[in-house]
Amino acid sequence: MGLLDRIGRVIRANLNSLINGAEDPEKILEQTVAEMQEDLIQLRQSVAQAIATQKRTERQYSQAQSKADEWYGRAQLGLQKGQENLAREALTRRKPYLETAHALRSQLDQQEQVVAQLKKNMRTLESKIAEARTKKDMYIARARSAEASRKINEMIGQAGASGAIAAFERMEEKVSALEIQSEAIAELNETSSLEGQFAALEAGEDVDAELAAMKAQLLTGEEPPNLPPAG
Repeated sequence: MGLLDRIGRVIRANLNSLINGAEDPEKILEQTVAEMQEDLIQLRQSVAQAIATQKRTERQYSQAQSKADEWYGRAQLGLQKGQENLAREALTRRKPYLETAHALRSQLDQQEQVVAQLKKNMRTLESKIAEARTKKDMYIARARSAEASRKINEMIGQAGASGAIAAFERMEEKVSALEIQSEAIAELNETSSLEGQFAALEAGEDVDAELAAMKAQLLTGEEPPNLPPAG
């Protein structure tokens, strides 16, 4: 898989398709970022090699240019001293160094462009990796949340299918019935107690009436009425 394909996969990752498919989204995201990091390491090595090559070319160019300048100076000295043959020879010696310097200068320009492009690609990849890491953490959190929700929904479905929820509903109905019965018994007990209190009051009134009658008989000397025979 190419570098751009892996970057695009992370940036445009579809969480739902990963969850519904056979792939583990967390594992895939971790692996993709790790592969991008490996690509970055290789790219950095390429940049380092390109810079080293550029430095070596710069040194060779400097040496060739220095030799060319040196022989040019000797040619000028020969002319000043009236030694035209020596000046001609110096210019002849200067020519290969000058050609080498020109070739190295052209090569150096190309290398500078390559290094600049490699550095740009490296910065772009570093930015993409930082973005991928942020998205990876977000997608992993979403995947874990979705997985937890799925398990909870499965547990709820299994509880409903096994009749556990229905059993709780039946128990709720029985508890409500017991509460109603308890309230009814308490109400009956309260009514019975109230009737007993009134019955005691009524019985007390009969006794008071009978006691008053007995007092009246004693004052008048009348015989008390015969009590009806028992039973």
